[in-house]
Amino acid sequence: MKQNNRAAFPLLKAKGVRMLILDVDGVMTDGSIIMDNGGEEWKAFNVRDGHGIKMLQRAGIQLAILTGRTSGVVASRARDLGIEHVIQGSLKKSEGLNVLLEQAGLEASDCAFMGDDIVDLPPMRRCRLGFAPRDAHVSVLAVADWAADCDGGRGAVRQVIEGLILANDAWQTVVEAPYGVTPADCGWNV
Repeated sequence: MKQNNRAAFPLLKAKGVRMLILDVDGVMTDGSIIMDNGGEEWKAFNVRDGHGIKMLQRAGIQLAILTGRTSGVVASRARDLGIEHVIQGSLKKSEGLNVLLEQAGLEASDCAFMGDDIVDLPPMRRCRLGFAPRDAHVSVLAVADWAADCDGGRGAVRQVIEGLILANDAWQTVVEAPYGVTPADCGWNV
């Protein structure tokens, strides 16, 4: 199992990442799927993760969603956040990754992937970096280059994003100048 502290974040390997690909359930959410009597699906997203996504976009790093389920809620969240590349209903995520990479004009070596369950292992292994929330399946934690110190849907995406912003020398422009916040203020002792 990989260490889950900020000091262990793979800054050198993360330098030059051009896209962060996110799973949804268990990564962007806590993994709960709430359905009402009419079959409508509800999901709760973390607002700090969402702000992190906007900051990563300002740092020039693209975001994408690659999920096995299909949900209008995910499409709406992606639109709200300006995430252009969204692959839903991808039961074989390695194939979904191929479609995503072709759409984005990137190679797997340009990307980092964040997942939480065994279906996420194929794209995680193919991408330059693999990330996981603290509560990911043990097999995912064993493969991940780094695990956040919080659970999916509870700020794990934000931690990965902050690490990518640091690794790609964008902290001053994207975080410190507009908000007056240093890496140390956010728990990054670099």
